[in-house]
Amino acid sequence: IEWVRITGGNFDMGSNDGRPNEKPVHRVTVPTFEMSKTTVTFGQYKACVDAGTCTAAGTGGFCNWDNSDRGSHPINCVDWDQAQAFASWVGGRLPSEAEWEYAARSGGRDWKYPWGDESATCARVVMDDGRGSGCGRDGTWTVCSKPTGNTAQGLCDMVGNVWEWVQDWYHDSYNGAPTDGSAWELPKGSQRVKRGGAMYNDASVVRSALRNYDRPTYCNSDLGFRVARDSL
Repeated sequence: IEWVRITGGNFDMGSNDGRPNEKPVHRVTVPTFEMSKTTVTFGQYKACVDAGTCTAAGTGGFCNWDNSDRGSHPINCVDWDQAQAFASWVGGRLPSEAEWEYAARSGGRDWKYPWGDESATCARVVMDDGRGSGCGRDGTWTVCSKPTGNTAQGLCDMVGNVWEWVQDWYHDSYNGAPTDGSAWELPKGSQRVKRGGAMYNDASVVRSALRNYDRPTYCNSDLGFRVARDSL
């Protein structure tokens, strides 16, 4: 794992211009932490499986587990518990939703996308720009294929390619959300949060503030994860 230090600070989490579940916009203080530069790759995840700690990812469709030549593609078709197992194996954890959005905003900047407010296109993001999913490839790309879409701190693919599991239970608004950067674990829910959009999504979805969710047992070709850890 290549860890990137994300210096903490205050930011306004959420958006008044997006979906109802992105409201209310609220001030959050995020402590300094570290996040993996990339989503976890096929090769990294396979090492955990080979070590006997992780279980094999799902197969079929566009799942990368069926393709041994995709070592540098993001692992996909993994559920929330599988993501947790890998994170623990590398001495990390899943990021909180607040940490994720703070990082996706290049350290809490008031930007629509990780790079600023310039529209999302295939020059910056693995997405559907009208030519089909994955910029016309109908699948994921190798991680860090779109460096002009990186955050100011150098994180790759914070939007697009695959959705990313985070730690939090999903709540349909930010009313009552933590303001200290921690994960929203109580009250418990039935769905976990995923962030960032994927290869199948257009520019309206691959935004830093957009929120989505799935049951923890869900796995699909458009869903992966990255890891975080407390600052050393």
